[in-house]
Order: sequence, then C-alpha cells, then structure tokens
Amino acid sequence: MAPLIPAERDRLLKLATYASVAVAVLLIALKSSVYLMSGSVSLLASLIDSLMDAAASVINLFAVRYALKPADHEHRFGHGKAEALAGLAQSAFITGSAVLVLLQGIDRLLNPRPLDSAWLGIAVMLFSIAATIGLLLIQRHVIKRTGSTAIRADSLHYRSDLLLNASIIVALLLAAYGIQRADAFFGLAIALFIGYSAVQIGRDAVQILMDRELSDEVRAEALQLARSVEGVVNVHDFRSRQSGHDWFMQMHVEVPAQTPLVLAHDLGERVRARIVERFPQTDVLIHTDPV
Repeated sequence: MAPLIPAERDRLLKLATYASVAVAVLLIALKSSVYLMSGSVSLLASLIDSLMDAAASVINLFAVRYALKPADHEHRFGHGKAEALAGLAQSAFITGSAVLVLLQGIDRLLNPRPLDSAWLGIAVMLFSIAATIGLLLIQRHVIKRTGSTAIRADSLHYRSDLLLNASIIVALLLAAYGIQRADAFFGLAIALFIGYSAVQIGRDAVQILMDRELSDEVRAEALQLARSVEGVVNVHDFRSRQSGHDWFMQMHVEVPAQTPLVLAHDLGERVRARIVERFPQTDVLIHTDPV
C-alpha cells in the first residue's frame, strides 16, 4: 500500500472521530429512554458504556486534532503523544464505568425485581449492534491506513460492545421469561469484561508514553537495512520509539577510520534514505563513528 499523504491521513482520522461521536450520542439517547422504562442493570451497563464511549470519542476528537499539528518550536518531535494521552484517559473512563456497573449489579443481585419493556430493550440492542458494526468497519479502514493509537483504542472498546450488546439481549430474553437474576449476573460479567478492556488500553498507552522500543521485527529490519549499505562496517547504540503515527530511530553507524568526513556523511545519508524508504513515517538520526 502506498504511503499515506498527510492530508489524506487527516481526513481519515477526522472521519473516524466524527463517526464515533455520532454513533455514541445516538445510542445514548436510545438506551437512556429504554433504561428509564425497564430498569435493567445490563441495559444500564450498556448505557454507561455508551456514555463513556461518547466521552472518550470527544477526547479523541480533540486529541487527534492536536496530534495532527505539525512540530513547532516548543514541540520539536511533534504532538503525536496526544493520542496516547487520549488512550490513557479512555482507560480511566472505562474503569469508572466498570465500577459503576459492578456496584449496580451487586445491588440488583441482592434485590431482584421484574423488568418492564424487555422486548423494547432487545430491539434497541439489535439496532446498537448494527450501528456498532458500521462504525467498526470505518475504524478498521482508518487504523489500517493510519495506525492511529487513539482510533485503535476507540475501536477496541467498540469491539467489546458487540459482545456486550449480544449478552444484554440474552439477559433481557431470560428476564422476559421470568429469570430475574440473569440481568444482574450478565451486568456483573459485563463489568469485569469492561475492566479488562480498560487495562489493555491503559497498558498500550503507557508503553508509548514511556518511549517503549518499536517491535523486534521493525528494529531488526531497520538494522539489516543500515548494515546493507556499502561502506558501513556495523551499527550500534540503536534506539527507537513511537509518538502517535511517527517513529523515531537513532543509531551510531561505524565507518572505516580513513573515510573522509564528506564520504562518512554521505554514508549516513544513504543509511537514512534506505530506512525512510521502507518506513516513511520515520525520523532517523545518525551519528557516524570511525573504526
């Protein structure tokens, strides 16, 4: 696939964030009205999850727009880590929603009561599944093209929503036929699943914020490319990190001691060009060492 030009990347990221906000707001309106009529804990879990989705999507909207800003005098490496900060904020929101649902589920388990409007709730959840699938298809395309951390985090909990919505349909069906505690049990299970998702999102965001090295595969390929340049003796002190969509690599390139300065500089530029050709999103810093 051809490298993505900045304007197209901006367009795709904005498309995904606006679509996420729109879907979340629509589902909140539907689930709120049905929850007020039914009192279902599992439906409350879905409503709270949608509220968290909306909050996270709004955070993404601002974070992605900020992350797309070019590097400036005070942020010479760009603003890409805003996406990881958004992912970390999402993790906190999702954790909060899990705790709320867990408490409500325990209360309903101890104090069960029949549900009203269960069939209307089922209809709303079926619509939620259809809307979520549509959004996930958009996000899948955007992630594939841009590699956005924030959109990937957003997509993760929308994928979990599919399982959540399907389980709520089962809970409402069981409750409609008189198994009252099923709603509470499903609510508790959903809360635990939401909490697990929060841990995943938070872990990925922290790794980027802590400047974790790029994957072993990427690093090995970059080193192989550098060493394949004619005139390069070896490469050492290789370091890498990620900031949003952008990658950063730095390395010491060993050249023969008798190599003139101009030629040594040219070797470094050839190494940089070869790596950038393979990984266009990468900023490469090279120091040449005579050996």
